[in-house]
Amino acid sequence: MEKEIRIAVIGLGYVGLPLARLFSTKYKTIGFDMNKARVDALMAGHDATLEVSDELLQSAIANGFTCTADVEDIRDCNFYVVAVPTPVDCDNKPDLTPLYGASETIGKVISKGDIVVYESTVYPGVTEDECIPVVERVSGLKYNVDFYAGYSPERINPGDKLHTVEKIKKVTSGSTPEIGKIVDDVYSSVITAGTHLAPTIKVAEAAKVIENSQRDINIAFVNELAKIFNLMGIDTQAVLEAASTKWNFLPFRPGLVGGHCIGVDPYYLAQCAQRYGYNPEIILAGRRMNDGMGEYVATQVVKLMIKKNVKVNGGKIAIFGFTFKENCPDVRNTKVVDIYNALKEYNVDLTVYDPWANVAVAKHEYGIDVVNEIAPQAQFDAVVLAVAHEEFKSLDVMSYLKENGVVYDVKWILGKNVDGKL
Repeated sequence: MEKEIRIAVIGLGYVGLPLARLFSTKYKTIGFDMNKARVDALMAGHDATLEVSDELLQSAIANGFTCTADVEDIRDCNFYVVAVPTPVDCDNKPDLTPLYGASETIGKVISKGDIVVYESTVYPGVTEDECIPVVERVSGLKYNVDFYAGYSPERINPGDKLHTVEKIKKVTSGSTPEIGKIVDDVYSSVITAGTHLAPTIKVAEAAKVIENSQRDINIAFVNELAKIFNLMGIDTQAVLEAASTKWNFLPFRPGLVGGHCIGVDPYYLAQCAQRYGYNPEIILAGRRMNDGMGEYVATQVVKLMIKKNVKVNGGKIAIFGFTFKENCPDVRNTKVVDIYNALKEYNVDLTVYDPWANVAVAKHEYGIDVVNEIAPQAQFDAVVLAVAHEEFKSLDVMSYLKENGVVYDVKWILGKNVDGKL
């Protein structure tokens, strides 16, 4: 590609916006999103996801970065990057609808010689077998003749202000060796941590999907250990601290596994394996273990309440934290909802407090009323610390408890001075 690179990033969420902002430091970049309200808010200088600070965003806009909901605005671009969500449906099967929609959008504007790079997490083969045919059909252009493709899996860690997009090494790939080199050059020009050029698109796709599957399995293992040690009356944290003194021990901790990556990607790999006639045992066993942790926490809370003669039926319980991880407003695929639903079965009065969560989104997605503030004088029969927000680390949780009240610490925020923890 000898012509000047002009980039369009499709999808301006947790992945697309930080990447588009970064690209804009070196290239003419336009961010595209179908949500006009989201586009308007960004152009006003504020990112509701908090992934890009107002200062950085406003500076980027002042230097030419624009966001749009009009597909015609990206027609003059020649390097398209797709960063849309890849969720699973109610049966945990991959939902490629956002990818199909993004591919149709690109098909309407792509020209000869252009490159489209997918960042969304998928199972091996999706880019070339599912997405590219849509681009071909809509555009009338032929793959690897008229236009080209690449795959560079997203590596965004929501809420992490230390490991930002440019500081995380990036895997790249292209539909031909020459295109792979171009894609790698574009990314390496802004990714200070460097890049790794994979030999094929399928290798890059597979690399991404196993990264999170590996973490899922490791967390499932320590979640199972936590259940075992709880039955034995052994402190799981103390065990892990002791084991961590060995140089090659992996320091994973038990907990809830939600979000749009670790809690979803293993299903993409499992679905792919099943298409080839292989039923993955370890991957799905890990998923079953992790998907059951919310109900396990709820059961443990109720048991502790009964042991301390605390009223369960009609009791008041507060859940502190609702987002899928700490210091982040993202509630997508949060597993705190599993704690909530399991406790509801015991006819308790529940309050969900999270200073980070968007209450409107929580209500729309889950039908749950989340509050961003809680009265200092509020009193509960039990408090579940579900998310390790910084605000909770300095909070006097015990002051919210009635006499004999129970504290269950999912994230080990308070140390040993609790009734129960994972």
